[in-house]
Amino acid sequence: MVKAVMKAGYRLVPAVPYVLLDDATRWRKQAEALGLSKGARARLEWFIWHKGHAQSASLTTRHFGISRKTFWKWDTRFDRTNLRTLEEKSRAPQRVRHKEITIEEEGRIIKLRTAHIRWGKMKLAVVYKTTYGTPISSWKVQYTIKKHGLYFHPKKNAQTQAKRKRSKEKKRITGLSRKPFPGFLVALDTIVLWIDGTKRYIFTAIDTASKIAFARMYTTKSSKNASDFLNRFVYLLDYEVWNAGHDNGSEFHKHFQKAIEELQLGDWWSRPHTPKDNPFNERFNRTLQDEFIALGHLTNDVDRFNREVTEWLIEYAFVRPHQTLGYQTPWEYYSKAAKLLPMYSSRTTSFIVRMSKVYFFQLCMC
Repeated sequence: MVKAVMKAGYRLVPAVPYVLLDDATRWRKQAEALGLSKGARARLEWFIWHKGHAQSASLTTRHFGISRKTFWKWDTRFDRTNLRTLEEKSRAPQRVRHKEITIEEEGRIIKLRTAHIRWGKMKLAVVYKTTYGTPISSWKVQYTIKKHGLYFHPKKNAQTQAKRKRSKEKKRITGLSRKPFPGFLVALDTIVLWIDGTKRYIFTAIDTASKIAFARMYTTKSSKNASDFLNRFVYLLDYEVWNAGHDNGSEFHKHFQKAIEELQLGDWWSRPHTPKDNPFNERFNRTLQDEFIALGHLTNDVDRFNREVTEWLIEYAFVRPHQTLGYQTPWEYYSKAAKLLPMYSSRTTSFIVRMSKVYFFQLCMC
């Protein structure tokens, strides 16, 4: 047979032995071909190292800095013939919450809303119970109205919703990393008083580091007045201000936001119904009411109040020692900090020279 093959012109070639790849090389090639994620490849290296070191789980976990629990969890899951088992599984819940509103309830709500297109969800919930004898949540009513677009002015409502989405997202004060130097954060708030049947508003502000404070009464709680108040306080601190913190009151919108942008200040909002997010101003408001308003200075005369509160503010800044400042006055603390901190500009030096009780008084009265 061999001779016949050679006579036909063919040459026998010795067979090449087939060599199997070792597990480590084979797994790495498969991982590359399958396009495994970075995390899956890292876990694959655990088992490659584990296989080459006497299969010691203790050595493997120490080498890769992982817990034994994690290692054994993936060891149980790992199928040596299917490297995709090293991928993370979806963490989405297998049983998800579904809408609890029935088709019958939805139809009834549509009928009521169509008949009373201008009524709100709370009224419709009450009418639903009266009409059909079973209670229904206002949430289901609102869900149905939104789902089917049952609005009196659908186009206007869509524009309103789009405007809300475009509005600037509020940065919460909890996200601010505070620095302990004057001017980094000034806190603002509003005190509402009823005096002889008349409503008055006292805007208050305090530098959270030096405790230099300011207060002024207005007849209305408008954003325009809040803007005026902010500009006065920033001027008092010679524009050495970086951030402003306040609550979610209506006075801190519109014109106030425009002033924030013009002054290039960071704007930080307290969380809703969380007074502890503005503790410095809350404490100053209490001091203002206990040490000034409660001692015979309660009046609805705006001019008179502002004259008298100015004299008290001068005493508060230049005379009254503060426990939180090591019994220094706010002015003493501010003066020392302004001289020591390098981030203050040359304007601060001129500010310290010209800052006096007379200057403070003139600022508040103008």
